Amino acid sequence: MIVQVCVGSSCHLKGSPEVVDLLRKHLAADKLEDDVILMGAFCIGKCNREGVTVQLDDEIVCGVNRENFLDFYRQHIREPLLNGGASNG
Repeated sequence: MIVQVCVGSSCHLKGSPEVVDLLRKHLAADKLEDDVILMGAFCIGKCNREGVTVQLDDEIVCGVNRENFLDFYRQHIREPLLNGGASNG
């Protein structure tokens, strides 16, 4: 799975460095680092007021922040990888 976190100026101000740190921490805790290619991306083009934009392969999720990170991670990364196997692109 390729996970791209927007690090453009708008998402940076909304917490993209923290989202990247949380992703690294949770991927390591679940031993999923080898199943995810974690990248930064400049402006994915789906800016919103609520948080950071993250692209997972071809799916775009808007509004990721500290408050909803665990739900986002479980639903979009952890469960698909644990239940469906991993692909590295």
